[in-house]
Amino acid sequence: MRWQGQTIDEADSDALPGLENRTGIVRSVTTPEFSGMTFHEVLSKSGLNRVPGASRMPFSWTINPYRGCSHACVYCFARGTHEYLDLDAGHDFDSQIVVKTNIVEVVERELRRGSWRHETVALGTNTDPYQRAEGRYKLMPGIIRALADSGTPFSLLTKGTLVRRDIPVLVEAAKRVPVDVQLSIAMYDDELQHAIEPGTPSTQARLDTVRALTDAGFRVGVFLMPVLPHLTDSVAHIDTALSRIKDAGADHVVYGVLHLRAGVKPWFFQWLEQYRPDLVSSYRALYPGVAAEAPKDYKKWLARRMRPLIRSHGLYAEAEDDERMRGIMRDRTAPTAPKPAAAEMLF
Repeated sequence: MRWQGQTIDEADSDALPGLENRTGIVRSVTTPEFSGMTFHEVLSKSGLNRVPGASRMPFSWTINPYRGCSHACVYCFARGTHEYLDLDAGHDFDSQIVVKTNIVEVVERELRRGSWRHETVALGTNTDPYQRAEGRYKLMPGIIRALADSGTPFSLLTKGTLVRRDIPVLVEAAKRVPVDVQLSIAMYDDELQHAIEPGTPSTQARLDTVRALTDAGFRVGVFLMPVLPHLTDSVAHIDTALSRIKDAGADHVVYGVLHLRAGVKPWFFQWLEQYRPDLVSSYRALYPGVAAEAPKDYKKWLARRMRPLIRSHGLYAEAEDDERMRGIMRDRTAPTAPKPAAAEMLF
């Protein structure tokens, strides 16, 4: 790895950001309870990441305490970022996890700056902050408290049921700042879920987490994405998914079609050739060459199918690429009065 030789008082121009010159060492940890995984503990100079203005993301700032993700979702758009570390976007992304062990202290310092404008910060935008590593390092409670103490609104997106551990922390934070909570639950067929998201909690466990957060007073959204062409886009599959989402107490649904960026595409097709070889030619037609997105005609077809079904279940619908979704979080730059023991949501 680019930062493999990082040791006390050594400088490396190719090191991870913040590790060019540091006191201390990069420690790589393996433990029996996390078999097959290695945690690379690093010190970070920065915790708040500015999102480029031209980005399509509906937020301006992010915090990512981890790089790589043990959830091992084959389709994860962030896989390519591991290649910047001279690690591969496949097995290494799933098992070589970078942990920013000092991120709470760094974020606290950054939030105290006079220049900080208390814009909404998004958690869970690159890799999941409630992946298995969080059970060991417990970084999220400190991050949440730091944001709330500084009067900074934040959003949280996760597949991890470990967020239930922090419900009391989130409830306290929501008394002070707007808090937006979303669960990512895309697969409602157990066999498919185990095949394509092998490191995630079960679909039902995540739906139970939606219920727990709802019972705590949050208006919880579910990210029904990615929708997989020919695998999860049938009326029967969508209707079953929405019925279970509604029964779990969710307030709204955000849906979007599979993206296949360059760092993800070869790994996804490798999986598809093993799991559903009959669909490889169809997917190559939908995502030809370097194309990362499904054709516009497919997106329009999916919207015509998805939106009436979402409405029929009494849920509010947002498409991932809706202009409103991209703008709404950028407008939330200051706290508003939350509901008692609940969060002021964005939808």
